[in-house]
Amino acid sequence: MKNTALTEKHISLGAKMVPFAGYNMPVQYEGINAEHATVRNTVGVFDVSHMGEFILKGENALDLIQRVTSNDASKLHDGKVQYSCLPNKDGGIVDDLLVYRIDEKTYMLVVNASNIDKDWNWIQQFNTNNVEMHNISDQTSLLAIQGPKAADALQSLTTIDLASMEYYTFKKGVFAGVENVVVSATGYTGAGGFEIYFENQYADQIWDAIFSAGAEYGIKPIGLGARDTLRLEMGFCLYGNDIDDATSPIEAGLGWITKFTKSFTNSEALLAQKEVGVQRKLIGFEMIDRGIPRHDYPIVDAEGNVVGKVTSGTQSPSLQKAIGMGYVNKELAKEGTELFIDIRNNKIKAKVVKFPFYK
Repeated sequence: MKNTALTEKHISLGAKMVPFAGYNMPVQYEGINAEHATVRNTVGVFDVSHMGEFILKGENALDLIQRVTSNDASKLHDGKVQYSCLPNKDGGIVDDLLVYRIDEKTYMLVVNASNIDKDWNWIQQFNTNNVEMHNISDQTSLLAIQGPKAADALQSLTTIDLASMEYYTFKKGVFAGVENVVVSATGYTGAGGFEIYFENQYADQIWDAIFSAGAEYGIKPIGLGARDTLRLEMGFCLYGNDIDDATSPIEAGLGWITKFTKSFTNSEALLAQKEVGVQRKLIGFEMIDRGIPRHDYPIVDAEGNVVGKVTSGTQSPSLQKAIGMGYVNKELAKEGTELFIDIRNNKIKAKVVKFPFYK
């Protein structure tokens, strides 16, 4: 079991620790609902140092990224971030990721914790033009400071003008007295805020500085449990649940990050999918009757025929209702369609709604 540079900090704060993607991670501190509300209303801090970071450098770095990712990275400029995915050769997804353009010949890829080795090996096999690749995951800490008060809570720690940073941009600068910190206006909560990348050796210093500066804004540490409920309210996909090696980006509603202005892994088959249409689609649904949908619960029609399955589900803390995501036959994917979730052999009524759940 790996630890992050802040594991001892979480334990000392009374976090409930659980194994996640090979790491010992905090799932909650005071409770998921309370932590969820903190991020939606004020500001909270997630340790997400288990995520993976790769640096790609050289004349052919962009060419390699273009060949392995679905989005068009040629549209990036220095300081811009892009959401993308790594398609496999069978119509599925190796992983979803963020692409950071540091300069014309230098990029950082941020990948999911459980897929670090898998993604590294996948990209490496396409590296036929000597792109310099560095896996800096084990040396890099990552904190996500999320919520409407995030800019206010952090501004005293840096000369970077946080409030003026546009969504999906980043800057490098001094943060909490540490040089070369990447401050990124990104996140996985829909509550606004920043993600900051720095070397492990500065983890305690930066953590303590953030909590000191944010004290007047009610800043609190937040576990992975609330991260999951927050992302689900936004309809953000979680790799391993809503997308995986067997789901295509077109089925998953990720056509917007699948650009056919270039050739990439399996792009011809995905283009055919886009043109012809897919047989199943990822939908959002909310429960009409009482019951909480969970991962892998069957989705059935009025007659009880299985028409899909739940990929993510929870009781939404913000909406005070049960919500979920899942794949269904395309004719059932229309907004307002009535469906049923099979919860312990009981048909519980639900209806298809548009993403995001939380407006």
